[in-house]
Amino acid sequence: MPAAPDPTVYPLDHLPLRGRGDAPALVLRTHTLSYEALNRRIGQLAAWLRDRVGEPGARVATWLPKNETACLMPLAAVRAGLVHVPVNPLLKRAQVAHILADSGARLLIANEARLTSLDQQDAAQDILFVEEYLWDSCERHNPLPPSSGAPDDLAAILYTSGSTGRPKGVMLSHANLWLGAVSVAHYLGVSADDRVLGVLPLAFDYGQNQLLSTWYAGGAVVPLDYLRARDVVKAVERHDVTTIAAVPPLWLQLAELDWPEGTAARLKRLTNSGGALTEPLVRALRSRFPEARLFPMYGLTEAFRSTYLDPALVDTHPTSMGRAIPFAEVMVVTDDGREAARDEEGELVHAGPLVAGGYWQDAARTAERFRPAPAFSKLGGMAVWSGDRVRRDAEGLLHFAGRRDAMIKTSGNRVSPQEIEDAALATGLVAEAVALGLPDPALGQAIHLVVRAKGLAVEADLLAALAQALPNFMVPRRVHWREAMPLSPNGKLDRAGLYQELSGAVPQG
Repeated sequence: MPAAPDPTVYPLDHLPLRGRGDAPALVLRTHTLSYEALNRRIGQLAAWLRDRVGEPGARVATWLPKNETACLMPLAAVRAGLVHVPVNPLLKRAQVAHILADSGARLLIANEARLTSLDQQDAAQDILFVEEYLWDSCERHNPLPPSSGAPDDLAAILYTSGSTGRPKGVMLSHANLWLGAVSVAHYLGVSADDRVLGVLPLAFDYGQNQLLSTWYAGGAVVPLDYLRARDVVKAVERHDVTTIAAVPPLWLQLAELDWPEGTAARLKRLTNSGGALTEPLVRALRSRFPEARLFPMYGLTEAFRSTYLDPALVDTHPTSMGRAIPFAEVMVVTDDGREAARDEEGELVHAGPLVAGGYWQDAARTAERFRPAPAFSKLGGMAVWSGDRVRRDAEGLLHFAGRRDAMIKTSGNRVSPQEIEDAALATGLVAEAVALGLPDPALGQAIHLVVRAKGLAVEADLLAALAQALPNFMVPRRVHWREAMPLSPNGKLDRAGLYQELSGAVPQG
């Protein structure tokens, strides 16, 4: 790996120019695009977009599975001078209507079934386009050449999942996305020989980076919309996949599967973000994929990614977040604005060129999260104040402590949900756990634990084990058992949905 990645920023649609022309770039179900073909198709789609929309800086949205259009649109939109707004295909009508209205999208490309699910008031009919007819039109256009966008030009608006309210659009520039691709390709060591399985939603920053970082390195992406975890195993076998990026719920399913002999050994690289890996899951992944390098990572859409843990440290520091990725300055800031001492808890603050441009048309929420970097910052400028509580150990490794706004306040005590969840998983009786604080007239909040059992678990055994491991005020008042845990559109455990479900069912006194 070179000593430092190249910080030079190019327009985002120049990424396909980095791969060898005849090398595979995108492996689809029906065909494969070489880098030469990828660049040509991006140019044709860009030409069609410019004819259809025209106005520089206009927003164009896609609501698609991981097909060719969805994969090419991030680069085609910017080549046409437009801004891409990817919509997660798992979202429903009301969420999509909000994103269209909030972004002011001038075009929505989706399949016919999705478009017919929208009501007349959700979107003007003249902005809707049925994706099934798109490429017949595109192929009649001469490709646009690579663009000359400026580093700070807006390239995309990614809407968060809305777990804390209505989805908000994070504004990302060419520099944000290009340097994110460079950074990840660099520290993962992705090369032209790699095949990356794209299982994450492309509307998710982590999912979109599967495309961008792989193309920066000259490798091939294999997009996959899977129904079962077993589909992932089959894709690894069929396409000689070397790299998978996933979130903890999927990693848990993959670790629990029986893999054919030799298939697991094909994987060279596993990456995780979108939620912390627990120590039992780290051990399971290391056992199931002993030849693969495991990269635990931490990120937030407002700054893309902040930290990663060197795979060489995973076995000895399985729950660490690691250190800052290239181009990121990550600080631990105390409540009084100081740089936290070793092992002192503080807020994670991220500065540098990966910091997004704020929230689209939302000055109030932008001012809450995007604030000047602390005085001791080396890079300065605008920083993302994450709200996440972390500490840095004597070796300089970061450790997650919890979210300030997720703390449970019970009987006058502040309790970290993660501490309860870790204790539940450590019993060996449950495979997944979510701790919530629900309204309680006597306690303020009562601790409820939602779990998926591992084998034939018994509630009395679980509570007894937790009573031994935790102080009395941290022992859950109630356990809710699930055969399967609900997931958000980005594949994470749906804490907000569980809270809504259970708070509506809990007596309020």
